[in-house]
Amino acid sequence: MPTRLRKIRKLRGSRTCGWGQIGQHRKTGSKGGRGMAGSHKHKWTWILKYAPDYFGKHGFFRPNRRVYKAINLKQLSELAEVLEKSENVQKVNNMLLINLKSMGIEKVLGGGEVYKPLLVVAERWTEQASKKISNVGGKIIKPDELTALIG
Repeated sequence: MPTRLRKIRKLRGSRTCGWGQIGQHRKTGSKGGRGMAGSHKHKWTWILKYAPDYFGKHGFFRPNRRVYKAINLKQLSELAEVLEKSENVQKVNNMLLINLKSMGIEKVLGGGEVYKPLLVVAERWTEQASKKISNVGGKIIKPDELTALIG
C-alpha cells in the first residue's frame, strides 16, 4: 500500500490522530499504570496467564549453609595437563603436585576420571574422589601434611 494512501496521512493535521479527547493514548494511563502496577488488581488476569510464578515464595533458603569452592576430577585432570606443559611443574615421588589450596579451591569432587598419578593438596574431598585418585597411584593430602612431605 502506498504511503500517500494510508489513514495516518489524513490524520496528521489533527491534534489527536483519532485517539479522542486531549491526552488520551498518551501517558501510562492507557497501559493501566507503569511497570507492574495493578498486577494484584486490574492486571490480575494477565499475571495468571503470563507470569503465574511472579507472587509468592519459591524454594527453600538455608541461612547457615556453607558453600565450598569445588573442582571435579575431570577439571582436575585438565588442569594437570596444562600444568605438565608449563615449565614450573613440581613433582613429588613421581606424582604431579597440584596445590588447590593456593588456587583458592577448597574441595575435590568425584565427577570424572583421573588418568595420571597426582598429589593433590586440598582442605576437603569426597570419598569417591579419594578412591579414583588412589586407583591411578595418586594421593590427596591436607595442606599441613604437604610441608612435612616436602621439607
